[in-house]
Amino acid sequence: MVILKRIASGIASGVLIGIGGTVYLCTGKTEFGAVMFSVALLCICYKGFSLFTGKVGYLAHSRTKEDLSVLFCGLAGNVIGAGATAVLVKIGYGGKYLPFAAETARAKLEQLPYETLMRAFMCGILMYMAVSIFKNKNSPLGILFCIPTFILCGFEHSIADVYYLFAGAAEGADYFLKAVLFSALAVAGNSAGAVFIALFDKTLVKTGREE
Repeated sequence: MVILKRIASGIASGVLIGIGGTVYLCTGKTEFGAVMFSVALLCICYKGFSLFTGKVGYLAHSRTKEDLSVLFCGLAGNVIGAGATAVLVKIGYGGKYLPFAAETARAKLEQLPYETLMRAFMCGILMYMAVSIFKNKNSPLGILFCIPTFILCGFEHSIADVYYLFAGAAEGADYFLKAVLFSALAVAGNSAGAVFIALFDKTLVKTGREE
């Protein structure tokens, strides 16, 4: 039952990330759309839903079996929620926004592996900062600035990417294999970036931050 609740929490986050991706595509991938994407993480943080990219950095602080269960059950739910949202939006909107989705998915799969890792690493840093500022300072400012920043920089958010890859999916096994590899690299990069900056955060907490 606990596992199902953790997966359900992840699904809720995946759906919200999918909605954020939808507003970005429906606004023509504009700066305004990048800002409005923030609604996804704002809702997730205020409701306490489980988002892999928001939690993975905290492995630098704690790595119990429960922490890992929450993290990876959440990731499974995130993928389900983001993918299902893409399918539903495709049904509801049809070709109205799909050209942007296909274009976005194609551009991602054309990246070289090291490019994907680097872009995901940078996104992981920003995601940890956004969530940690929200938690530690009780402020949404980190979310409101970090989310548009990673989008406008073209950094890779693994869960949002699942949404884009489903929304802009092409036929064929080749597309599926490329999408799986891309997503694995994005997850790895997000994880590395988030843990990297979290280790600095942890060190500063232990040694005392400079005023």
